[in-house]
Amino acid sequence: MAIDHFSHEGFDLAFLDLPPAGAGSGEPVLMIHGFASSHFVNWVSPGWFKTLTEAGYRAIAFDHRGHGGSTKSYNEADYTPSKMASDAVALLDHLGIERAHVMGYSMGARVSAFMALEAPDRVATLVFGGLGIGMVDGVGDWDPIAAALLAEDPAAITQPRARMFRAFADQTRSDKKALAACISTSRELVTDNDIRRIMQPTLVAVGTKDDIAGSPEELARLMPHGESFDIEGRDHMLAVGDRTFKKRVLEFYAEHPL
Repeated sequence: MAIDHFSHEGFDLAFLDLPPAGAGSGEPVLMIHGFASSHFVNWVSPGWFKTLTEAGYRAIAFDHRGHGGSTKSYNEADYTPSKMASDAVALLDHLGIERAHVMGYSMGARVSAFMALEAPDRVATLVFGGLGIGMVDGVGDWDPIAAALLAEDPAAITQPRARMFRAFADQTRSDKKALAACISTSRELVTDNDIRRIMQPTLVAVGTKDDIAGSPEELARLMPHGESFDIEGRDHMLAVGDRTFKKRVLEFYAEHPL
């Protein structure tokens, strides 16, 4: 899989663009990864590229600024959801794609919502994975996570969620200083009124053991064309690769073609 790069707002952003396995160009699916992750960790490794291309879709994903193979910044102002959403739009511009299915996981779901609000003509459908009503109400106290990312001794981290994300950042060999800057500004909430303005068909999918995301049903009810899906028995980290989630997403795309 050959990684490409494009430039936007001074960032060199890594991306992967794979055609469908069969004949034809395939409807494009733009996947937007979560915090401390990457296109590989969120979408390649769990099998999403394989699932989508074998089903006849063009699969596209990129590394957020501050993540993976993309340029790192230690400036908190660079990591608002609006700016990260503008990177996603810029990638569609770079590839000459007018409209795409957009799927985001966790922080990527929030970025996808901002993309739909700020560039609605570019977004055909939405899948919000790993983030339910927490997109509107908040997902708890994440300040300890920034501190944990910068801690010299990870063994001294006591807060469970902070310990989990520090371990994840270490596992993915992330730039922890860049992630600490990102987490400070990327948690901007989407208001009730803005959620109600998202007109695209939207699937909200959350693991039943996810203690971060909040209710998918509550978020879906706020949306004119929202529906929810429970990813049975999965927590925040494991839901993304679940087979039932993939199956439901393929059904959703079949129900809402470009």
